[in-house]
Amino acid sequence: MEIGIDSFAATIPNPATGHTVPAADRMEALLAEVETADRVGLDIFGIGEHHRREFLDSAPAIILSAAAARTKRIRLTSAVTVLSAADPVRVFQDFATVDLISKGRAEIVVGRGSFGEAYPLYGFAMNDYDALFVEKLDLLLKLRDETNVTWRGRFRPALSGQGVYPRPHQARMPIWLGVGGTPQSFARAGTLGLPLMVAIIGGSFDRFRPLVDLYRDAGLHAGHAPETLKVGVHAMGFVGETDQSAADAFFPGWAYMFTEIGRERGWSTATRTQFDAMRGPHGAFLIGSPQTVREKIVAADKALGGISRVTFQMSSAMLETEAMQRSIELLGTEVAPAVKAALGKTPF
Repeated sequence: MEIGIDSFAATIPNPATGHTVPAADRMEALLAEVETADRVGLDIFGIGEHHRREFLDSAPAIILSAAAARTKRIRLTSAVTVLSAADPVRVFQDFATVDLISKGRAEIVVGRGSFGEAYPLYGFAMNDYDALFVEKLDLLLKLRDETNVTWRGRFRPALSGQGVYPRPHQARMPIWLGVGGTPQSFARAGTLGLPLMVAIIGGSFDRFRPLVDLYRDAGLHAGHAPETLKVGVHAMGFVGETDQSAADAFFPGWAYMFTEIGRERGWSTATRTQFDAMRGPHGAFLIGSPQTVREKIVAADKALGGISRVTFQMSSAMLETEAMQRSIELLGTEVAPAVKAALGKTPF
């Protein structure tokens, strides 16, 4: 199993003081987090894509390029690229460039996005939400496999054999499909034979088992080998010296973000009671001491029938810079080796 971190480059005010870290300082801290993750042996670091005041990740490929120049081993990915609102040619070129800088460590996780700001920003209609993604994913996959592509669609000018450069360092750059809870998305990933990244930010892991089974069944029905049908999980996660210290470091930022975002979506205010339930034995938050987090990852692997990758969404704890660095160290030096020893190093 691969273990790593996803960041949304969050920049939120400290609930206690109202102070917001300057954007340039937050970006420097983020790159330091990637360097630490690389140093302690984590497998993957992802940068999200949002177009909101709370996040600095509207251009993930640029952040990943900076990270590529400062790291040696860790793989670097988007988490996720909002492909529906992007030009697949530019996305491919951007990540091929990251792949060259990193000498073959780039990946792309593509999705439709859980926030809608990118669509009007780039002139697309939310009514075309799914059609945009289907068409653009088709083009992105062709670009990965062919240098000179002939292609025609509804939402982008046709290609008539132009060369798309640069080509990546890897012979076939990995492209994962990021999904939430829509069955059609799971089935689509399986039919295409793409590795699946499931965002599980609430509830429990086992409630996603039917959807993961749907993905695997669709993949097998389409003729893909079982070992190619990889499942990854993106979850809220944070490691502390103790369960209590991890929870106390993560909760303030989480509560702020989910209260603010929830207000837009008609949700109730995020509470400590909800938070504590989600970090409990049956919740999907991977928050606690190294032993607690290890046990929860192993349980998640069992609940979902075997998973190949787990990434921790730790941005909510960015208010605690030292705790963030220590959490990354604990994840790399204590949690990851213990999980891999328990499950074996060969991905499912």
